[in-house]
Amino acid sequence: MTGSPEEVLAAVVRPGMRVVVGDGAGAPTHLLGPLTRVARDVGNISLLLGWCLDLPDDFDPSAFADVRTVMSGFALRGMVADGSVRYVPERWTAVPALLHGPLRPDVAILALRPVVGGWSWGSEVSWMRSLLDLPDIVVLVDENEGLPRASLAESVPRERGTVIARSARPPIDNPRRPPEDLHLRIAAHVAPYVPVGARLQYGPGPIADALAALIEVPVSVRSGMLTDAVLTLEQRGLLLGDPFGAYLWGTEALYDWADGRDVVGRVERTHVTALDDPAPVVTLNAALEVDHTGGVNVEALGPRAVSGLGGHPDFALTGHLSRRGVSIIATSTRRGSTSTLVERLSAPASTARSDVDIVVTELGAADLRGRSDGERREALLAIWTP
Repeated sequence: MTGSPEEVLAAVVRPGMRVVVGDGAGAPTHLLGPLTRVARDVGNISLLLGWCLDLPDDFDPSAFADVRTVMSGFALRGMVADGSVRYVPERWTAVPALLHGPLRPDVAILALRPVVGGWSWGSEVSWMRSLLDLPDIVVLVDENEGLPRASLAESVPRERGTVIARSARPPIDNPRRPPEDLHLRIAAHVAPYVPVGARLQYGPGPIADALAALIEVPVSVRSGMLTDAVLTLEQRGLLLGDPFGAYLWGTEALYDWADGRDVVGRVERTHVTALDDPAPVVTLNAALEVDHTGGVNVEALGPRAVSGLGGHPDFALTGHLSRRGVSIIATSTRRGSTSTLVERLSAPASTARSDVDIVVTELGAADLRGRSDGERREALLAIWTP
């Protein structure tokens, strides 16, 4: 099949179909413009999106019968807020089940890197690999030579897909910034909970960057997202083996470093981890709000969409169940003039209080393990009060 992206889509898409577009830093979101025009012409097309870091100006949700995403916030924040995109609050480990069940797609648009005999995955694999387990799905490939080849274990044979576009677009850059004093103070209270040889998971952001700059013990990394924090650990001689995650998101240095390594994989490998792992699992994640019992909100501030569930509840549970590990939530005490400790969350709880072991702020750490709700409240108030 040859032709422009619009011509290829017009030959494939039919009324009543659902189209899913791959996500991440290397996502083929530039094809949402042609898809919009085809959807408007064909009619009754549904669209499923994931973690979108950018969107083209010619993407229009109104051209579709239905648009849903499994990750709120980021480039979709305004569209989720105005209702033109419906956010499905689902943990990342369950996304493959959705794709094989109620949100089963007919067509997938994926960004892949060309190799002999087909394509390799680029800066992400995540839930997208499960699409290939659907025998009848039509796979349209944005053949992108600008992606790193960061997955050696997984490949896509040429007969499995059809090229819809060719490009050399690098993954989206996430500029590396030195941690601020606030983040270093928070990380200093996290560091004592990271033992030698721990398997570390972290949510992307300045607190994880600060922790990578501060800890003095070697760790391995298995995380939903790999950022430049792994480069910091390697440069300091503290990274045990190759890290492994579902996505890469960082600077050109990270993408260059990952090229030719097997460091990204499917969500069934990155987010579902064996509970008999001999290494202590330490999970570090952020919060928009923490309630007085330790429940966590990461999705919205009242009506304002900020992010999605992602792997937050998956990894918090994994750390909590690790016999020698721990589930840590780290946040600053205030966001502007507003306290991040609240009596009642302003949005549904993203991670249950039962899966939170330690809460850390710049003022200290509260160990909630084995404590009643009343004792949790006292411990949390102590690290929010100067």
